[in-house]
Parts: sequence; C-alpha cells; structure tokens
Amino acid sequence: MAVNLVNVENVSKVYGTRALLDGISLGVSEGDRIGVVGRNGDGKTTLVRMLAKLEEADTGRVTHSGGLRLGVLTQHDSLDPAATVRHEVIRDLADHEWAGNAKIRDVLTGLFGGLDLPGFPQGLDTVIGPLSGGERRRIALAKLLIDEQDLIVLDEPTNHLDVEGISWLANHLRERRSALVCVTHDRWFLDQVCTRMWDVQRGAVHEYEGGYSDYVFARAERERIAATEETKRQNLVRKELAWLRRGAPARTSKPRFRVEAANELIKDVPPPRDSSELMKFASSRLGKTVFDLEDVTVQAGPKVLLKHLTWQLGPGDRIGLVGVNGAGKTSLLRAMAEAARTEGEAQPAGGRIAVGKTVKLAYLSQEVGELDPDLRVLEAVQRVRERVDLGKGREMTAGQLCETFGFNKEKQWTPVGDLSGGERRRLQLLRLLMDEPNVLFLDEPTNDLDIETLTQLEDVLDGWPGSMVVISHDRFFIERTTDRVFALLGDATLRMLPRGIDEYLERRRRMEEAVAAASPVAVKPAAGPSAADQRAAKKELQRIERQLDKISEKETKLHDRIAGNATDFAKVAELDAELRQLTGEREELELRWLELAEDA
Repeated sequence: MAVNLVNVENVSKVYGTRALLDGISLGVSEGDRIGVVGRNGDGKTTLVRMLAKLEEADTGRVTHSGGLRLGVLTQHDSLDPAATVRHEVIRDLADHEWAGNAKIRDVLTGLFGGLDLPGFPQGLDTVIGPLSGGERRRIALAKLLIDEQDLIVLDEPTNHLDVEGISWLANHLRERRSALVCVTHDRWFLDQVCTRMWDVQRGAVHEYEGGYSDYVFARAERERIAATEETKRQNLVRKELAWLRRGAPARTSKPRFRVEAANELIKDVPPPRDSSELMKFASSRLGKTVFDLEDVTVQAGPKVLLKHLTWQLGPGDRIGLVGVNGAGKTSLLRAMAEAARTEGEAQPAGGRIAVGKTVKLAYLSQEVGELDPDLRVLEAVQRVRERVDLGKGREMTAGQLCETFGFNKEKQWTPVGDLSGGERRRLQLLRLLMDEPNVLFLDEPTNDLDIETLTQLEDVLDGWPGSMVVISHDRFFIERTTDRVFALLGDATLRMLPRGIDEYLERRRRMEEAVAAASPVAVKPAAGPSAADQRAAKKELQRIERQLDKISEKETKLHDRIAGNATDFAKVAELDAELRQLTGEREELELRWLELAEDA
C-alpha cells in the first residue's frame, strides 16, 4: 500500500472578498504524478504553495509525513546572486567527484546542453547575479533535480526550456521514483508525465485519473452528463476532445475513461479546420505572393544565422518554426517583418525578401508592448476596431472577442495598468487579431497563458483565414495550430520536417551523437591523419557537398509538388515516401561529412 506523503484537510484561503480555495481536502501518496491545471488566478500556485507549507491556510490544515524530503521549484528562485553555478548546483564538489556521478552528468547535459554549460560565459564558474531570469530558473531546477526527494513540487517547470529541454525533463521525471505535483500549461508535458490531474475551478479542486488526454475525455463526459456548463465552454471542450481523439501525435495510448462515451460525444464534431476552404479564402485575401525569400542571409551582429535561404510563405500556409536557441528563429521573423513594414525597402544582409502587395502583417513578439495604463481593457481593444471579421460570415464585436479571450464583462473595465503579465499578453494578442491582419507571426504566443485561454485562442485560429508562422516551445500548440513544421538546426539552413517535432528531436539526438563521436577521447593523443589522408578526406568532403546540394534541390522540388497536389492524398503519400527516402540519404551523408571533417 502506498504511503501517504501529504494530507490537505478542509483547507480554505481568502484574498480580499474572494474565496480562492474553499474547503479543499486531498492527498499525495508515494508514486503519485499529479498535474495541476486551471485558469490563471483560480489558485493553482496558492494550492501548491500551501501543499509545500510555503504559505499558511486561513482554515484547515496541511500535514507532512515524518522525515518527508521535499523539493520545491517556485516561480521566484532563492539563489545567492554572489555565488557561482558550481557552488549552487554541485556544491563545490571536485571535478572527478561530480563528473563520476551519472545523475549530475544527465541533469547538466539535459538542462544546459553540456557539462561545460555552453552559453554561460564562464561555464560552471559563472556568477549567478548578472544572469537572466530564465537562466537562473534552469539553475534552480538543476539544483533541485540533482538531490533525492520523496516529493517534488514544480510550478511552471517548462518555462524558459526549449523543445529538447522539455522532452528531456519529461523523460527524467518519468524515471524518478519521487512523487510529483506539477503546475504547468504545457499539455504535451502533462500527457507524458502525469497519471492524475487536479483541476482548480471556482474555489474547488476536481480530481481525475490519467494524463491530460484522459482529463479532457472525463471533463467532457462530466459536462455532458451534468449539462450545466454554458454552450460556448462545452463546444470548446468537445472540439479539443475531437482533436485529441483523431490521432494528434504523442498522445496517451491508454485512455481509461469511457472511450465509447467519448467517441459518441465527438461523432458529429468536424475536424478543427476546413483547410481547403481556408486556403481558398486566404488566396482571395492575399493573392499568389505573401513572402518570397531568395538566397537570403540573416545575421545578428557578425554572426551568420541563415545563409543562402530560398523559401516561400504562401497564402494559407500555417507553419510551425522550431530550433535550437540562438539559431535565428526570431531573427528570421524580424527580417521578414521589417521587409513588410518598409514595403521591401529594408532587406537582410544578403539576398532579397519580396512581400506581397496585399500583405497586412500582425507580429506578436516576445516583448509585451506598452499600453496606456489608464485605458480600460475594452477601450484598448475598441481603439483598434469596434468589430472584427473572422471570415466565413463570422463577425465579433470587441466585447465578444474580449470574452472569448477570458475578459468577462467586469474585467473589461479593469485599467490596463492593473492587469497581470499573462492578461497583458492576452490583450496584446487580442488587439493584433482585432486589426484584421491576413498574415500572423506569433513568437512564443503561449507564454503566461492558461490552458483554457490556449484552447480559446486555438479555436479562434482554427477559423482564421491567412498565412501564419508560429515559434513556440509548446509542442501541443504547434501541433494543434499548424500544418507543417520547419526547423533551424544551428547549421544556417531551414529544413521542412514531414514528421514534425518527433523528427526534430531525432535529428538533434543524431547530431549530438555525431559530434560526441567525432570529439577526441581524452586518454592519450593519437597520431593525426597523414597529409595523404587529409587530401583524400577533403576530396570526399567536396563530393559529399555536391551530393547534398543535389538532394537539397530535389527536396525543394518535392515540397513544391506536395503543395501543388495538396488535395490528392494518394499523390501526396507517394511524394512523401520519396521525400523520406531523400531525407534518409541526406542524413547518412551529413553524418559521413562530420566524420571526415575531423580528418580534413
């Protein structure tokens, strides 16, 4: 029988006149992996802080088992700014001591990309004080994971992690024996890690067995039976359920809740998007040209991020953009946005970006733009437009769109200066959509948004007719809102990935393995290659580069043919098989190129 680690008995918490938590009773046992979800401001963080005894309840009590080893990651770290990373994370252990510890090696590699902490100016000896909030948060997470605990409590652990870091953390937590309570808006992460869910709503906590997919099934079924929720919310839940049940990648394969009832619930729900209809409408709004990039070079200062890039964003294209940090994702969008803003006058370091004459671009950057703090929320939206055309005869007033994005009638009269960071993010996105753009660039749009707001945003984007590029570390959001994934792998090129983020992670693993295999082993220096070997290696490198160029040309032509036959599924499947074969050939050549580069 599992040992009970934490008991929460009849706990309540009131802020001002609002009961955030009202008579909550629940527990955490050995082996539990609990995901905590709910709208921003409904009490998720307060609940886990009281669970960890970082905050006192107004009534009720929280008890821990004797000798409980508890690790907590809050949204604000307590690191010593004068200390080094080495001191905080590995406690000044000698190099041979920590380097011989497999767990420490795994955590440092998984969270920082290498034992020498690439990206930190002095590696492990970097002083913490000047580091960014995201870097400090990764250090705090590493410090926690290196220790042994009976229970780990994590508040938004995936913030500031890239796709690879999130994938590593999910695997790491699955393999640990510690119990887990985790607040996160990352739905893919919840599905991978959690076996129970706590849904915090209106002062109560509803418990569900299973991961995020199971939670959506159970919640939809509960709302169907109860029939008490408003129609809008129920329709959103049914739409997300339809998406989950129709084969979204990497979802749980063992739904434990009334699968027959879930299937009955969604039998009349159409696919999230009518792609062909949206493509027609987008073409009528945009014409043939949206963005054409020809032989483009993108730089950040002296660093070349992309070179010789020829790429096209067409009408109705919905593109997900992933890649290693610093590879140039944001820089690419900025270069395209600048070309659009100046009507083609501002051009990148090399090549040319042609912008369609009818393009009306909205760009959501990672920085939240400043608004007059005295404006009310509704006024800030109405200053853009009173009504918005969402296509296909759908129209919304500023007030209706505010409600869709979680600003109820009372909240619409809140001054902008009183909004939280997440609410300002929502308002910024709302104002962009209100301006009726036909091209959207979204750079980390999910930052600070709760799951319910994310599903509402996805619902709006489902019917939005235009071209869209999304940069996000939220794997679920990318898979849900886009049709194709492109990647920047740090080699100054942009590649289409037919199998999406799974393929991206596989490629990154192979690249890292190839680099590790090519690096010299620190036993004793081996004799370097002879002059004849170097000449032979250079000759073969040149041959491989020519082959790679030819394969790249073939891939570009295949992508064009796939786009041109988008409605012929048999033809697309045939072309996709050719593309996969070419991809395999290119990957083998790239690995051989890396092997030869050392000799050359």
